[in-house]
Amino acid sequence: MLLRLLLLICAPLCEPTVVFLRASPSQPIEGNSMTLTCKIQHAPLKSDAQFCFFKDGQTLGQGWNSFPEFQIATMWRENSGSYWCGAKTASPKAIWSQSIQIDVQRVPVSNVSLEIQPPGGHVMEGEKLILVCLVAGGTGDITFLWYKGALGLNLETKTRRSLTAKFEIPTVRESDAEQYYCAADNGYGPSLSGLVRITVRIPVSRPVLTLRAPRAQAVVGDMVELHCEAQRGSPSILYKFYHEDVTLGSSSASSGGGVSFNLSLTAEHSGNYSCEANNGLGAQRSEVVPLNITVPTEDRKELLTSGVIEGLLGILCPTTIALLFCCWLKRKIGRRSTRDPPGSAPSPVPQQPTYLNSPDPVQQQPIYQNVNVVSGDEVYSLVYQMQQELQSAVVEPPRTRNEDKDPSAIYSWLKKANDTDLDYEDAM
Repeated sequence: MLLRLLLLICAPLCEPTVVFLRASPSQPIEGNSMTLTCKIQHAPLKSDAQFCFFKDGQTLGQGWNSFPEFQIATMWRENSGSYWCGAKTASPKAIWSQSIQIDVQRVPVSNVSLEIQPPGGHVMEGEKLILVCLVAGGTGDITFLWYKGALGLNLETKTRRSLTAKFEIPTVRESDAEQYYCAADNGYGPSLSGLVRITVRIPVSRPVLTLRAPRAQAVVGDMVELHCEAQRGSPSILYKFYHEDVTLGSSSASSGGGVSFNLSLTAEHSGNYSCEANNGLGAQRSEVVPLNITVPTEDRKELLTSGVIEGLLGILCPTTIALLFCCWLKRKIGRRSTRDPPGSAPSPVPQQPTYLNSPDPVQQQPIYQNVNVVSGDEVYSLVYQMQQELQSAVVEPPRTRNEDKDPSAIYSWLKKANDTDLDYEDAM
């Protein structure tokens, strides 16, 4: 009985010490952490025990220490392998655990997209363009690839442990206007993004103005075509035509080739012409093109004749008015003199006879008729009176520019004034 009791007491102490390793989690996912724990079985854990962790024959961490746990903060595909641990208790001889196989789980990439900077898909020529490839999910090393065009011309390939990668075009050219897409792969096959179109906006170049006339020397009446065209520039382009900096017209072109403006020539169209092109990225002005117009001989004669006539009318009209006024005044004075002849000697009124023996005869005074005697002062008074009557009886009507130059209109006005004065005299 006593022997059996001793065996029961000594059995745990006589069993060999066992060490084993535990991993948490046992199947880690890339990007997550994992903790290794080294445990001793059938032996009390002493404070002076030493532990060490190994992977594929390589020591992990700083080697032997008093901590029974070891943590790997981030697990990657290359962290997969065989792990075990060792422990030292009372004896200096280490006790080893059995190895365990750890396989790190990788998450395939998903939801690949392509973004551009600057956003919107429009970039100026000469600016920098950045193509950003993004994945919403995926672990481990991801290989990013950028492609141009529908045929998939590979532009760049980058591998990194990240969910984003960038491809940069430092200076954009016109040939960079195309469709782009990217792909991402972390070992489970490539995943593609959608297509993104890049539009390169180009400022207009200096336009060229061309004058197209039916003959070498343009004449009045010809139809001249003004053609303005900028060799480079993103559509649409607005063109404006100028004659001596005065706008003639404008037109826009949604594609290349420029625009035209037709002009029927007159003598006033001689001078300098230019055009302007603007697509919203800056305006450019063409060089000045001169145009000399020949005026036909008949037109020159007409212009000369009209000029001479206008000049003569400007000179003769004031002279004609003065002469007509003098003639009218002379006739006026002559007519007044005819109605009032010089005075004659007065003829006395016959006196009644005086009889004798008549009481207190009344002395008869001689009676004389009215006599019109015109002296120098009276002539002046007559002329002054005529002028006053003319001013009060005749009111000059408003004149137009044509009446100032038309002698017949002036004559009609003077005749009307004369008739009015004659009516006034008859009334007197």
